[in-house]
Amino acid sequence: MAEKINKREMIVKRIAKEFKDGDVVNLGIGMPTMVADHVPSDVEIFLQSENGFIGIGPCPPKGEEDPDLINAGNKPVTVKAGGCFFDSATSFGIIRGGHVDATVLGTLEVDQEGNIANYIIPGKMVPGMGGAMDLCTGAKRVIIATDHVNKNGSSKILKRCTLPLTAANQADLIVTDMAVMEVTSGGLVLKEVAPGVTVADVVEKTDADLIIPDEVPTICVG
Repeated sequence: MAEKINKREMIVKRIAKEFKDGDVVNLGIGMPTMVADHVPSDVEIFLQSENGFIGIGPCPPKGEEDPDLINAGNKPVTVKAGGCFFDSATSFGIIRGGHVDATVLGTLEVDQEGNIANYIIPGKMVPGMGGAMDLCTGAKRVIIATDHVNKNGSSKILKRCTLPLTAANQADLIVTDMAVMEVTSGGLVLKEVAPGVTVADVVEKTDADLIIPDEVPTICVG
């Protein structure tokens, strides 16, 4: 299995390969924000943030942060030339109107039917769902970035989510530290495995039923 220190980098690098020129992309808080730093140099995408702007640039150098330039996760960002700002109504109009080509979100659970649970654990204090419900249903493609298992070793890739759903049947692609899985009408297809991980390893750590092709390539992020 990939070394722990490289797991998240592998996940976000693999996700960054999913975009094409001109895509409007929204990145969720946490690990998904790292995707912005790994988009191939020959691909230009437009990063949209639900707090009101499009054209997010890379993270600013330490000490050069502008407190007025933050993303939806309250992290400092820069703005590319041509970027623009707008109010929340316009921002969510872009999302709800189907103008976002892809969103990348973290999750607490995701299942083989594409159900996503990423905003609340009953009985625990959380900040709220933010724009996740809108993004899951408004974006043309929903990509999940997550660890494959919880800290207690239980799978986050389930037959059926047990937590309250953020959205039903909306996940399209799931990328973890162990595998890449595609949600299809026929079930959850194992597309790739991480370096050093076998198909048997993925099956052992996955609660969901997997459709396994005859050949499963290794994730390549080089």
